[in-house]
Amino acid sequence: MIADEDLALLLLIRRFEEKLLELFGQGLLDGTTHTCLGQEYIPVALRPLLTGDDFVFSNHRGHGHYLARFADPAGLLAEIMGREGAVCEGVGGSQHILRERFLSTGVQGESLPVAAGAALHLKRREPGRLACVHIGDGTWGEGAVYEALNMASLWELPLLVVVEHNGIAQSTPTELQLAGTIAGRAAAFGIAHHRTESTDVEDIRAELGELVGRVRGESRPLVVEFATHRLGPHSKGDDTRAESVVRAARDHDWYPRYRAAHPNRVDLLDAGATELVERIARDVAERPLVKGAPGCG
Repeated sequence: MIADEDLALLLLIRRFEEKLLELFGQGLLDGTTHTCLGQEYIPVALRPLLTGDDFVFSNHRGHGHYLARFADPAGLLAEIMGREGAVCEGVGGSQHILRERFLSTGVQGESLPVAAGAALHLKRREPGRLACVHIGDGTWGEGAVYEALNMASLWELPLLVVVEHNGIAQSTPTELQLAGTIAGRAAAFGIAHHRTESTDVEDIRAELGELVGRVRGESRPLVVEFATHRLGPHSKGDDTRAESVVRAARDHDWYPRYRAAHPNRVDLLDAGATELVERIARDVAERPLVKGAPGCG
């Protein structure tokens, strides 16, 4: 059974992302944003498998990664809105967040070679730690991915590559831009690969616990491929998918499954998450703009 802590975090990320789209629709945010609606369970499932001493490299769709790492919705929203209390003084926005051993970037493929370098440092200086990097299926079109995998395999680096395979690269279906399979590409470098289609947090942890332990203990890279679905648009309103594809994504969503299994718990925790996000949004909107942040003039 899913713990209340995990369920609350899943619901917090869901309501946070929905609130961002609402704020954009009201013209209250500058720049852009990419939500992880439908993919929230991935960082939640990975959370206890990682430690604060591990490096986490996120991507453009990384709010859930950050919230699972720090549980800091106020700081993240302030960053996106360019308001006082922002994680990066309002200059990172939605996509470029740096905090301790967490870094997100909107540049596809950039984080993987950086993560390989961090993994090399950990192998030499902090054995038992690992670098975790989140990429999508579309990122496999970048040459830097293969250079990094080659080095990770040759140097036996403690690198965990998390592939959030949601079936579409912005507006291009995966089958039109990715030849072969991700498993086959990992195998070409002699790197272990594991694919999961589950959205159940506990099941995923049971699948990955030993495998992630090997990354730490044996200092060898691993590619974990999540067969997931993106509920929302690529960014804010740019969804070109057919209705049948969107419907399939909704059918795969974790939320109705957990709600059917635990209706009373979900209702209670969902109400709490909604109230928290609403309160944070009101508070952050009233804060002064950070000097130099977008929208401050």
